[in-house]
Amino acid sequence: MMICSCAPRSLLLAGAFFGAFTLGAAAQQPANPPTAPAPAAAPALPPGSPLIGRPAGNEAAAKLAPVAPPPIAAAPDKVPVAKLKVPPGFNIEVYAAGMANARSLAEGNKGTVFVGSRLVGNVYAVSNKDGKRSVKTIASGLHRPNGIAFKNGTLYIAELSKVSKVDKIEDNLDSPKLTMIYDDLPKDEAHGWKFIAIGPDNKLYVPVGQPGNNVLHGDAHGQIRRMNLDGSGAEVIARGVRQTVGFDWHPETKQLYFTDNGRDWMSEDVPEDELNRITQVGEHFGAPFCLQGNIVDPEFGWGKSCSDYTAPVGLLGPHSAALGMRFYTGNMFPKAYKNAIIAARHGSWNRTKKVGGDVVLIKLNKDGTMKSMEPFITGFLENNSYIGRPVDVMQMKDGSLLVSDDYNGAVYRVTYGKPKVAAK
Repeated sequence: MMICSCAPRSLLLAGAFFGAFTLGAAAQQPANPPTAPAPAAAPALPPGSPLIGRPAGNEAAAKLAPVAPPPIAAAPDKVPVAKLKVPPGFNIEVYAAGMANARSLAEGNKGTVFVGSRLVGNVYAVSNKDGKRSVKTIASGLHRPNGIAFKNGTLYIAELSKVSKVDKIEDNLDSPKLTMIYDDLPKDEAHGWKFIAIGPDNKLYVPVGQPGNNVLHGDAHGQIRRMNLDGSGAEVIARGVRQTVGFDWHPETKQLYFTDNGRDWMSEDVPEDELNRITQVGEHFGAPFCLQGNIVDPEFGWGKSCSDYTAPVGLLGPHSAALGMRFYTGNMFPKAYKNAIIAARHGSWNRTKKVGGDVVLIKLNKDGTMKSMEPFITGFLENNSYIGRPVDVMQMKDGSLLVSDDYNGAVYRVTYGKPKVAAK
């Protein structure tokens, strides 16, 4: 059977007339004016940029960005030590200055203080001879040599993607020879700088941060590794670590405590930075699925539960950038400081009202969880702007405390007691 699709003749004629009319009318219309070019798209942010995730169209968020330090170190007489405040009975002085971007600290057998950097590629040595201190750049042109550690005459230096050592460093300050011992590390710039330390097990501990603000990543990131002092036998001992730039071992339990920086751009008040404790090899501390132990991440936490991860033993403030920390085991400070944690909070950038920019005293409960956190050194933050930014702390052999400041390129020394006695 044939099905006819013919339209009535009248409809065909009407359609032909309408088509001819519209074609003729269109031919008489002037050409459409050229459309204005679309506004240029904002340049793409480089992988791992801290600005990735910043809310679009938010005026307050648009003003937030990492705080760049001055390009050169402050002159010794310009370091704002007079504005820094310590508790009654304590004293603070400039120990050494003129070290651009001074960061991690380590002390040698002969009293040499070694200082790493993150931005300028230098490692410094502060020598103390006959009561006079002098600063020497012992290595330059390195790539983010933030992490340094010292053991039995050897200095270990962690760059972005490798770890090297210098044997008998205090005998070779003028011509140190770096020997690479480990290079199986990612090369991501984001959170690629390292803090390193040697544990009571005589192993070198090296963290690898997440390669961005808040990202899913492979097995090579978001962790802490340990290895033998020759770089052999590397193993992962903790995962779910977003970015730690400070850790130390409890003087009695020998458990590793570490600071960990929380993600940005979630809000101004959460998540807080964490104080974590490793009780067994292989623990997962949540990132990027669980934040501060009790918040499921809105991007990557779907189907996850914070109960599946190791919770922090304490919280250290929102975006406070808690970095270097040490257990105080010396005898110079009052008894209340014994075995407490002294930690540097570099200070927030991802927050309208800045927090941190100080050094705090953290006391623990008998079960190892955080009991309290109180100010120890303040004054780095003035009128919501930084005049200094503490990075690392280190107890010296005499029980005094050193604090590095990468904003001024200086190291401070804190003592207790009458200055003329404590400074001896």
